Amino acid sequence: MRTKFLSLLLLFTIVLHAQDKKSYQLFDKNGKKVSYDKLLKASLKTQVVLFGEYHNNSVSHWLQLELTKDVAAKIPVVLGAEMIEADNQTQLNQYLKGEIDQKKLDSTARLWKNYPTDYKPLVDFAKENNFDFIATNIPRRYASMVSKKGFEALETLTSEEKTWIAPQPIPYDASLPGYVEMMKMMGDHTSPNMPKAQASKDATMAYFINKNLKANSVFIHYNGTFHSDNFDGINWYLKTYNPSIEIVTISTVEQKDISKLEKENYNKADFILVIDEDVTKTY
Repeated sequence: MRTKFLSLLLLFTIVLHAQDKKSYQLFDKNGKKVSYDKLLKASLKTQVVLFGEYHNNSVSHWLQLELTKDVAAKIPVVLGAEMIEADNQTQLNQYLKGEIDQKKLDSTARLWKNYPTDYKPLVDFAKENNFDFIATNIPRRYASMVSKKGFEALETLTSEEKTWIAPQPIPYDASLPGYVEMMKMMGDHTSPNMPKAQASKDATMAYFINKNLKANSVFIHYNGTFHSDNFDGINWYLKTYNPSIEIVTISTVEQKDISKLEKENYNKADFILVIDEDVTKTY
C-alpha cells in the first residue's frame, strides 16, 4: 500500500512539473522575476513601448500580438515596425484602408520573408481596428549608402527621398554601447561607417515614432532587440528628439534555463523577456 502511495505521489509530482514547464519568463532590469500583468500596466502608463524581438522567435512574436491586443483593449494604440520601410508607407496605408489586397501589398512593398507568419497578424490587427501602422525604417538602400560613404552620402538624396529618413544632420554618438559592440563584433578592419548605418536606422525609426505620437495613446514599436537594448539605439534617439518622452523597453534573450536571468542580460531593458532557447523558430 505504501509503495502504491509513493508511486502515485511521484506520478503526481511529475505531472505538476510538466504543467509548470514554461516557454518564457519576464524579469526586470535587476534580474527580479515579474509578471505579465506588471508589463501590461507599465505599457499602459507610457507613451512608447519598444518591443525588442528576435526576428525568428515564435514566442516573441506571439507575445507582441498579445501585448498589443491587451493594451489596445484599454487605450488607443499606434503601431509601427522596423520591418517595413518608410517609402512603403503609401502601400501600407492603402492596405489598411482596404484599397489594395494582400497580394498587391506583397508585390508593391518590400516585405520580409517572415511577414506572413510574424508581422501580418499585427498589421491585420491594426486594419481590423482602424489603428495607424507606421513604416518606420530607413529604406535599406540608403542605410547601405551610409555604410559605404558615411552620413554625407545622404546629402545626395532628392527632397522626396529625404522625407523617408531622419532629418539631417543625424546626431551620432559612437560611444553608445550598441555601436561599440558592433565595432568589436565586426573586427579590427571594420569601417567606422558600419555603426553609422545602424544609427541611420535607429534615428529614422525614432524620428517616425516621435512624429506619429498621439495624445492619450501608446505607440507600440516592434524592432530587433539590438536596436533598443541597453537603453540606446532607438531609445537614445527618441530622448534626443523629445527629452521628456516616456518609454518602456523590452529586450528579448534566449537561455537554456529561464528560471533566472543570466548576469550578462541584466540592465538590457526595463523588462527582459527570457525565452527557452529550444522554442520553435519561424525560419
